[in-house]
Parts: sequence; C-alpha cells; structure tokens
Amino acid sequence: MFKKLFFPLILCLLAWALFINPTMKDIAAGIAILLLGMTMLEQGFNTFVEGPLQKLLVRATNKLYKSIGLGFVTTALLQSSSLISVITIAFLSAGLIELYAGIGIIFGANIGTTATAWLVSIFGLKIKVSAFALPMIAFGVLFIFQKSKNLKGFGYILAGLGFFFLGIDYMKVGFDIYQDRIDLTDYAMTGFWGLIVFTFIGVLVTLILQSSSAAMALILTALAVGHITYNNSLALAIGANIGTTITAILGSLGTNVSGKRLAGAHFIFNLVTGLVALAFINLLSILVDDISALIGISDTNYIFKLSIFHTIFNVLGVLIMIPFIPSIIKLLNRFFVEKLSNKDTIAYPVYLNDSILAYPQTALKALLDESRRLFENATFEIVSHGLNLHREDIKGQEKLKKIVAKSKEGLEIDVEEQYYNKIKIIYSKIIKYATLAQSKFSLTPKNMEAFTLIKLANRNVVETIKNVRGLRKNVNQYMNSENVYIRKEYNRLRHKISQVLREIYITGQDSNPEMHAKKLKKLKSKAVKNDALVDGTLDKLIRDNKISSVMATSLANDSDIVADISKKLIETAELLYIKQDSLLANLEEDN
Repeated sequence: MFKKLFFPLILCLLAWALFINPTMKDIAAGIAILLLGMTMLEQGFNTFVEGPLQKLLVRATNKLYKSIGLGFVTTALLQSSSLISVITIAFLSAGLIELYAGIGIIFGANIGTTATAWLVSIFGLKIKVSAFALPMIAFGVLFIFQKSKNLKGFGYILAGLGFFFLGIDYMKVGFDIYQDRIDLTDYAMTGFWGLIVFTFIGVLVTLILQSSSAAMALILTALAVGHITYNNSLALAIGANIGTTITAILGSLGTNVSGKRLAGAHFIFNLVTGLVALAFINLLSILVDDISALIGISDTNYIFKLSIFHTIFNVLGVLIMIPFIPSIIKLLNRFFVEKLSNKDTIAYPVYLNDSILAYPQTALKALLDESRRLFENATFEIVSHGLNLHREDIKGQEKLKKIVAKSKEGLEIDVEEQYYNKIKIIYSKIIKYATLAQSKFSLTPKNMEAFTLIKLANRNVVETIKNVRGLRKNVNQYMNSENVYIRKEYNRLRHKISQVLREIYITGQDSNPEMHAKKLKKLKSKAVKNDALVDGTLDKLIRDNKISSVMATSLANDSDIVADISKKLIETAELLYIKQDSLLANLEEDN
C-alpha cells in the first residue's frame, strides 16, 4: 500500500513546492537531472559488468574481507549502492551466496557510497562543470544510438556522468537564486534538537530521492553555497545514511525470506552506525578537524570536511559491526522465519520471486533449487508412500528386498490430494518463471534449452505422480494377494522403483554426484529391459496358468508404468544433480 501511494504523494509535494515558490525550479531540475545521470550510469556499467560482476559475487565472497572489498569497489565504481543491493539480494534469494557474504557486500557498499561525496567535492563544486558536462551528454547520446551493446553501454556511462555533473550545476544555480530570497541558515538549529531535527530531514530527503548518493550531492551543494551550516550538514549526512535503508526495505518486499534478512541487516547496520555517529558527533568532529589539518585542508573548507566525516563514520560503523555479524544473523534467522508447510497445508515456492529475474544466472539457479526441493521433498514422499514404502527405509542401509517384503500394510495417502497440495502450485510457478526468464533475457540456443530442460524435468515429476496414482490401486490389491505369483511380481515392481529412489537419494547426498552417472544410466536401461511384457515373464505366467487374464492385463500395464516412472525419475535426477553445474557454467560463459 505504501509503495503505491509513495509516487503520487511525491508528485503532489513537488507540484505544491513549485506552486508556492517557483524559484525552486532550478533546484528541482538539478535533482531530477542528477538522478537521471545516476540511472544512466547504472545502466551503462551494468552492460559491461553483468557477467563478470555476477561471477565475482559468487567467487569472491568466501571471506568476509573479500565481501566487504567487493561491495566497496563495485559501489565506488558504479556510483550506486542500490544496484549492488539489488544484485546481492537477487543472488542471495537464488542461493548463489550466503547471508554472511551478502552482509559483507552491504557493509562494503556503505563505504563505497562515500565515493559520491568525494566526486562531488573534488570535481562537481570546484570546476565549471557545464563546460564539459554538455559535450559528454552530446557524445554519450551518439554512442547510445549505436547498435553495438558495448558502444551503447559506453554511451550511457558518458551521458550519465554528464547529467550527473549538470545536475549539480543546476542545483548550485538554484541555491544561489534561492539564497537571494530566503536565507535558510536563519533556520539553523544547534544542540541536541538540532541533531535530531536535521537527522530526520536527512532521512526524509533520502526517502524522497530514493538515493543516499543523490541526497549527499544535494547536501554538499547546499553547504557549498552557504544554505546550511556545517554542523547541521553532519546531521543531514547521518540521516541520509539511515534513510537509504528504507529503500532497501521497500525493495525487499517482493523477495523471499533471504532478501528480507539482508534488508534487515542493512537496516540494523545503518541505524546503529547513525546512532553511534550521533552519540559521538563532537568527538568525530574533532577527529575530522585533526585529519583536515594533517592533510592541509583549511578549517573553513566544509565541503571536504563533510566528505571526511561521511567516510569516517561509515568505516567506523563497519569496524564496530563486524564482530556482531554472527549475532545479527541469528537474530535475523529468528525474526524472518521460512514458513514451512505440513501435510495438511498447501506448499508454495521458496526460491522463486521477482528478484531472481534480475539476471539469467539467478533465475536458472533459483529454478534448479526449487525443482530439486520439489523433487526431493514432495516427489520422493509421494512415490515411496504411494507404493506403501517408508521414505526413511529407502534412505537407510537395509536391503531393499527385505524392506519390500516386510512392507505389507497400506499407507494412508491420497495421491490426488498430495498432488494438489504439494506439487501443483510449485510446478505452475516453475513453468511461469522459466518462461519469463526465456522471454526476458537474450540467451543462446544452448542456454535457452537449459530453461526448457527444467520445464521438461518438472513435467516428468507431474507425470510420475499421475503414474503412481494409477499404479497404487493395483499395488494395494496385489501386494498381499493370495496368488503368490502376482504378489511376487508386484513386489518386484516395488523393488525396482525403490532401487531407483535409493540411488537417487545417494546421488543427491554425494558431493561428487557425477560418480553416480553410470549407475543411474544402468538402472534406466535395466528398467526398460525388465518390463514383464518384454523379458518373457508375463508370457510364462500365462502359459503356466499361474495368473488370471485380469491379473495379466494389470501386470502388463503396470510393468510399463514402472519402467516409465523409473526413466522419468532418473532423467530428472540427472539434470538436477549431475548436469546442474554445467548448465550454470555455460550460462556464465555466455554472459
């Protein structure tokens, strides 16, 4: 509801502000141009770093210092902590990185945002930026209209930088004009309430702009023309840091529990960092003065001093919070709990949400994880219970023939109901997201096929459940039949599927599932060859008058169904366990 009302509310506030004070148009235009520039910068850098950045997020996050460094470097380069947050949430939601690594990236991204302040301080406010901003925009637009993806990306970066600096120039002009009419320093506040009020204003400005970097550019520009005091600008900078977490929280609403945990970590970090900065603001101000004197910055150069302050309290926040990361993770895991379904409730996807569609890798990984979850939890249970076999027995060490022989009691399971409760919705979502991914991304035929294989594998799951539903009636009828021959044949069918299920379970548990490829292939071939109609078993039973014609018909059909179940289970396992890494590797190579 809040997200729906937010945009119209901002429009009304902007219209009202311009109506009561038309001189604000230059400031408003400057903010808009700056935000446009940052958006174009994101788009341009994303063109170049999409594939490499995704690989970095997966491979360079095994240590906390690497995660923090990655967050810092990428944010400083891309000038957008929002983009890094979106990518991190997408990869976390898809299971490609752990929460620990995601928190490290967010910590580093907070330090990386200080690059914007330094960029504005060094270039934006010291040089007549319009002199080179307009040519950058002109050349950038020419590159944008080229067909080459790389040239387009370069054009977006060039034009984005031009708009970024042009926006700052417009804001400076706007504040100069505004200064002639109203002196905002008349509203400066000192002391405790000054800190609180201007911190809140900083939060509000960042919430409106949806960017802490844009908020810092606005604060620095206002400070440069003397619209705000230095002490109030410190509180505004703290508020901007706190305010950016609201954007992250809003962005996490459509994600799974992992994305919400990361947004929670972001909120905790920025809130604690802001509170520490407020509590020790006088000490930090003295430290800034000492550092400024040491590196030759004049005492009245408030622009550089604010940039130093912004950098110090972000770095200090990371140093303070690092020892508490395990505690934060425990807290977040308790607060954001995955809703697990029981047998009486309907199961929903865990890994599938809109955030996974940010990149092809995250989409593919999430679809594979969701398919594996469906295969291991729902399918394994329904198939084994449908044949009156306990899952734990199949997973155990006891010989399968003994398990089948002793499993004579029918288990209470409604296969149809289980399909609707545990399979149908997840299956439909997998098909939906796989189709959306194929239509959204520019994929090679080989990678397009990867998403098609996932859809086929899940269709195998659905067809397997339907086959079990048809098979179950005869299994219940004949597994305890007085006719020893038909009982033996149906126990043999149950044994075949239990062999497949056990081998699939072992494959899934092994860290090197490729070692089981030959065994699975052999079982698949054996399932077809051991069809009672093919291997002569049925003919012999009929000739020797061991079973009735009705029994023979049932056995002929069910033997074929068991062969089909075994084949589909093994094909699905081969994709989800053995081919998964190669599918992801192929996708990375082409991006």
